Amino acid sequence: MIRLGLTSKLSVLFACIGVIASGTTGYYAYRANRTMLVDEAQHSLLMSTQLLGQRFTTALADVADDALVLAQLPSSPIVARDENADRGPRTRLEQVYYSFMRNHPEYLQIRLIASEHFGLERIRVDRDTHGVVVLPDSAFQEKGQFSYVFDTLATAPGHIYLSPIVINHETGSHAAEGLPILRVGTPVVDTSGRIVGALIVDVALSRMFDRLERDLPHDYVVYLANEWGDFLVHPDPSQAFGFDRGRRVLMQDSFAVTRTLFTGPDTQVTLNGLRQPAEAPGQMFAFVRTPFGKNEGNRFVVLGMARPLADVLAPAGILGDRIIRMVLISSVMAVILAILFARAITRPLQMLARAATHVFDDPAAERLPVARSDEIGVLARCFDSMRVEIRTQVAMLRAKQQELTHLAGHDPLTALPNRLLFMTHLDAAIRHAAAVRQGLAVMFVDLDRFKQINDQHGHAAGDRTLVAVAKRLSQVLRSGDMAARLGGDEFIVLISDLRSSAAIGDIASRIQFVMAEEFEFGDRRVAVGASIGVSEYPADGASAEELLVKADAAMYAAKASAQRACVRYQELLSGALGTEPDGRIASGGTG
Repeated sequence: MIRLGLTSKLSVLFACIGVIASGTTGYYAYRANRTMLVDEAQHSLLMSTQLLGQRFTTALADVADDALVLAQLPSSPIVARDENADRGPRTRLEQVYYSFMRNHPEYLQIRLIASEHFGLERIRVDRDTHGVVVLPDSAFQEKGQFSYVFDTLATAPGHIYLSPIVINHETGSHAAEGLPILRVGTPVVDTSGRIVGALIVDVALSRMFDRLERDLPHDYVVYLANEWGDFLVHPDPSQAFGFDRGRRVLMQDSFAVTRTLFTGPDTQVTLNGLRQPAEAPGQMFAFVRTPFGKNEGNRFVVLGMARPLADVLAPAGILGDRIIRMVLISSVMAVILAILFARAITRPLQMLARAATHVFDDPAAERLPVARSDEIGVLARCFDSMRVEIRTQVAMLRAKQQELTHLAGHDPLTALPNRLLFMTHLDAAIRHAAAVRQGLAVMFVDLDRFKQINDQHGHAAGDRTLVAVAKRLSQVLRSGDMAARLGGDEFIVLISDLRSSAAIGDIASRIQFVMAEEFEFGDRRVAVGASIGVSEYPADGASAEELLVKADAAMYAAKASAQRACVRYQELLSGALGTEPDGRIASGGTG
């Protein structure tokens, strides 16, 4: 299994962060662009729907104005009141109606209906397959039984009646039969103010919307529903005027979001396939409630428009391709920058790691980034301070160790080697002497009047005496010899490279000479003196302990003898001093 280092891990981490960040940014930019396009298109569609509703209202107002103009012509009440009126007024009205029909293709019929004679038609101008036709008297019909006639006659003079939008089923209506129509009516009033007739204009709904939709984009479709929700205009003709065929198709059933337009206070709603994919798959809709007439049953209509969502999102697809390219480029740059950044971070850490493994090397060999002002600089400065502190502490520990090592092998008062160090050197000297077949000697030196100095002059004077004795011993010995303090007033000397016994006597004489020199204690001068016992290798023993014991025995013999200050152990063996070998004075000796 490959184990990645910190640089590799940071490179992968930073690269992932960069790639994820650029990908996320691109994704949300794409989503935001789609949302922005949909919102803008939704607003535009809503504005177009509102504008279409205003144009529809304006178109109805224009028809109403035409109806008022025709109803208020001076000839209208004359013709409506009297069927035997002069032919002139009637002819003039027929010409006016004919002119209006020719200039308004959406008009299917214009009729003047009398209020008497069961609503008999007085003038009727139709539109058929051949054009505009003025019908003769023989074609006139009684229309008093139709609601649009008696509702118009019940309308106040100068006001307009708008019928519900329905399929025309009246016979003899030429091109208007079977078409969705809207009837606009107004009463005709004579000079006395009496309603004598009604002027009715039949408007073809499909032709009106063809004219209104002329400026709309080709991919827009229109919906229209009456105040109950029945579709009057639908892209699928089979869904329109379902109530006329006994099967109602309601807008609020097809688009649940429009229900509040019919039952609530809302006047406009929108939906699209981006936010409501289940209700508007692939489409965008806007619905507006538009006022329609004033009488009961004609209060409002709901106008709707739709367009494909794919047309709206087409620019987002182009932008998405560009975003993908930008994300790929950004990801490559993120990978490169991640590698460089990871190296920039880990390089000082690697320097710190090398410095940590070479704390005691030359500081100049590994320069730390202490000049940086960031966290790595703080870490480097802290580490550098720690390194200096460690070096200082280690140096102090080494000094302490050397001091302890020295104290372990030396007497703290005289600075001479102690018994432990002396015995170690003696063992080594014995091995060396055995190897080169040479001799050596051990001198046991005991001060004679040291207790008197301690008692009379104090321990401080005794300590000064011991220090002076150690110094004098060191001065009289050869460079290869060694003096040590065993404790109290006892010293021991190692004589190495002993080639003759005469050297022992020479060194002993020098020791006795320097020990005989007086020490000053205030106004008194005191000579210490020393008793010396000598053991020799290999004559007196082959081990350090054995040589030390025998030198000690010889020293006690010298201290007990009044004639000799230095005694060799060999002399004890020969009985030259009249003592036993264990160091005791023979009977008859001096105490």
